[in-house]
Amino acid sequence: MNLPDRLRGILRTPRAGAAASGLYPTAQGDASGALPGDSVEHRLDGAWRQEGHARCLVVEHCAPPEGTYGAARIGEMASGLDRGAMHAHLLTAALSPRPPFMFFDIETTGLSGGAGTYAFLVGSAGFGDAGEFLTRQYVLASPSDERPMLEIVSRELARAGALVTFNGRSFDAPVLEMRYTFHRLQWPGALLPHLDVLPSARLFWGAAGPRPTVETERSACSLAALEQKVLGLGRTGDVPGFEIPGRYFQFLRSGDARPLGAVLEHNRLDLLSLAGLTVRLLQLVAEGPGGAREAREALALGRVYQRAGLEARAVESFECAMAMSDGSGDAPAALIRIDALRSLALAARRARRYHDAAARWRQLLDIDLCPRRTEHEALEALAIHHEHRVRDLRTARAFALGSLDAAARTSASDRARHRLARLERKLADKRGRATIPFQS
Repeated sequence: MNLPDRLRGILRTPRAGAAASGLYPTAQGDASGALPGDSVEHRLDGAWRQEGHARCLVVEHCAPPEGTYGAARIGEMASGLDRGAMHAHLLTAALSPRPPFMFFDIETTGLSGGAGTYAFLVGSAGFGDAGEFLTRQYVLASPSDERPMLEIVSRELARAGALVTFNGRSFDAPVLEMRYTFHRLQWPGALLPHLDVLPSARLFWGAAGPRPTVETERSACSLAALEQKVLGLGRTGDVPGFEIPGRYFQFLRSGDARPLGAVLEHNRLDLLSLAGLTVRLLQLVAEGPGGAREAREALALGRVYQRAGLEARAVESFECAMAMSDGSGDAPAALIRIDALRSLALAARRARRYHDAAARWRQLLDIDLCPRRTEHEALEALAIHHEHRVRDLRTARAFALGSLDAAARTSASDRARHRLARLERKLADKRGRATIPFQS
């Protein structure tokens, strides 16, 4: 067996001649005599694109600007993206994203990636000049046509200023890079600024609590959950993600493209949701805490601004988060308030406003749900403040004792004991000097 045959066996792809055997209907009909109306392009409302020697099935769709998606109009989403585009660099540590933004999502033959996984549907989308949402989907009608499809996708990506994905850094990009490498092609996405929306979504709308589990975080930040929470949208009749690979394999076996119709619709909705989430994130970082709908968003904004070195805007956001969470007795609100107070205390210390920092630490200790680790941090900071700046050794000793009780780690408890012993010596020296009679 030669190398190409062995590779086809590993990848389980039909031979190049399979398309002509009647397994994949074409516009001219297949060997079994199927009519043009039964062709894959007719079933999916697509057309074959020929660029040089590369040929690929492309399905295009346009959502008009007056249409709605969730609580927003398509045209409003487009204008929101234009207004917030200059702030996109705040959401990623990589190359600064620049317009035009290309929303990008793939459907694959497996959900876990790996060498045997390839993308049979590559979806790209963007807003047009009139505010419409244009979707272009590249369909792998035959696995033997993978290289031509990838070549045409490369030409599409060449028009993008930035790639926008949902978990694309961990899934979409590695899968496609592997397929491009397999065909000895360069993955064009490596040359583009890449904004992966998922990390920002976790920051702004992720699971509540100081240490959410992987499962709770995944559930809170699934695209379906974010659609409901952020976009005010609930899908009905959508194909479940776990069914998508099976539908493609069913198409390969039967040549019937009807099972793929729901997959393409699922992909289009994913792209629209990705655009909606991106617009909301850019709107938040552009407007600041005044645009936040809840305390969690204001707190996340503080994190974004702080990471970008915008200290004044970060402080404003943390103060807004405190105000929005004040008066609520539930645990999530208390945790947001604790996080905001800690951030404000650290910001004041960095700015050498030590008395302001101490006031924030004291406020933090008044909250009943303060985690033990954060409580120790506050007590330690207050002990240092009263020992070295206020010169109130008795108060410093009291805070040092409290930090020793709250210390959970060996290193923290060692520091607390060391500080307490030093304060005891200082207090003893002070008492000793006070008892020495005055001699003339």
